[in-house]
Amino acid sequence: MKQHLGTFLIAIAVIVAAALAGDAYKSRNYGIRKITVTGKAEQHFTSDLVVWNANFSRRSTELQKAYSLIKGDEEKIRAYLKKMGLADTQYVFSSISTSEDWDYQYDQYGRRISSTFLGYTLRQSLKVESTDLDRVEKVSREITELLDQGIQLESMAPMYYYTKLSDLKIDLLAKASFDARVRAETIAAEAGAQRGRLLQANMGIFQITGQYSGEDYSWGGTFNLTNKKKTASITVKAEYEVR
Repeated sequence: MKQHLGTFLIAIAVIVAAALAGDAYKSRNYGIRKITVTGKAEQHFTSDLVVWNANFSRRSTELQKAYSLIKGDEEKIRAYLKKMGLADTQYVFSSISTSEDWDYQYDQYGRRISSTFLGYTLRQSLKVESTDLDRVEKVSREITELLDQGIQLESMAPMYYYTKLSDLKIDLLAKASFDARVRAETIAAEAGAQRGRLLQANMGIFQITGQYSGEDYSWGGTFNLTNKKKTASITVKAEYEVR
């Protein structure tokens, strides 16, 4: 009985303490006139790094022959990249993956009744990473030369990055905060008051969209990789005291 009574008293004490803390918070902000504004900043910039990926494959009923074919394709691709002016340090080939291809036959009940071996498929990928955007774009566009040599190459669209993104984000955050402060000062002045101290501020989502692309913003943040020229934007929601 004493144990239950002690627990009950502790619970009451916690509730009373929480209520007192809530009242103290309200008293600190009671009577304060506030204004909430949203500042925004954006900046156009051009990517300084490009990544291009491609895949190629070979199939043969003989594993050794398939391996010989895909290694021959790799050498032709290396020669192409060298001719286009790319250094060895700007690209890398993955290891070769192998899979067996089968054709399965089923009866009307979905049970497998036979299978035919079609061969081995070997796959390999290529990744190019460079700050020479124009050169890599040309490399990705002119792969017809490789296709004409019988290479089964699947080319991906180049992806564009910006290596100074952290600095850009900090700069935009400062500009958005300044914009919020100016907005608060303007609204307060028009109402015959003055902007007071900052009560709280929250950073919005950092967005990167294609420049003039009309791309929509996302609640989780947009990070465009398909456009060389981009626009970065950020918002800051601030709450100021009004005197």
